[in-house]
Amino acid sequence: MARLLAILRPLLVLLVLLLAWQAFVWVSAIQPFLLPGPLAVLETLVARWPSLLRHAGVTLSEILLGLACGLLLGSASALALSAVAPLRRWLLPVLVVSQAVPVFALAPLLVLWFGYGLWSKVAMATLIIYFPVTAAFYDGLRRSDPGWLDLARSMDAGRWRTFRHVRIPAALPAFFSGLRVATAVAPIGAVVGEWVGSSAGLGHLMLNANARMQVDLVFAALFVLAMIAVSLYFAVDRLGRRLTAWQPEG
Repeated sequence: MARLLAILRPLLVLLVLLLAWQAFVWVSAIQPFLLPGPLAVLETLVARWPSLLRHAGVTLSEILLGLACGLLLGSASALALSAVAPLRRWLLPVLVVSQAVPVFALAPLLVLWFGYGLWSKVAMATLIIYFPVTAAFYDGLRRSDPGWLDLARSMDAGRWRTFRHVRIPAALPAFFSGLRVATAVAPIGAVVGEWVGSSAGLGHLMLNANARMQVDLVFAALFVLAMIAVSLYFAVDRLGRRLTAWQPEG
């Protein structure tokens, strides 16, 4: 019963918001090219579903590749920072300063360097994902429970065995916290890259629809993008809960 309520509660909130949106459109008699109602958006979603699905496939591939690249680079950087102290003094300041540069400002350069195809969007998503994964995982690695470390030393575990069997597993909750944030913002990188220059993807579709005043199509593409982001987030959240089932929840 509790699980059913957990599922129905957000659906009920969404339904109330949609009804309020539709009521506002009816009462205000606002022009459809300014704000279409949810019924009009649903009609466009059904009518343009093949096109939306094709563009969504492009955007999803950019997001997944960006997640994979950002995850690998971020994890490797966090492990290197935690394991090699001299590297920490050189790499940490660079990592912090790099966040002072707005990632979105790099989008035109990435398109110039990697072209209008897939890889400029993957690079954009990777840059957005990299920092939260690195920062969260590194923070988890350096905040291992001292009691666990003392226990490992008392059992004559070496540095690398302690690192592998104690510090990395203990850092998984922090790692998945960063990965959840990265998953939520990854679509932003892909869509911004498509806005700067692309020939396919939901961002490309929204840009063209907005130029033609097809606001209902823009909302339909936004809905598909939101469903992709929410699905990826809950998939990562479920995986994180399964791999850190030993951690008690408050």
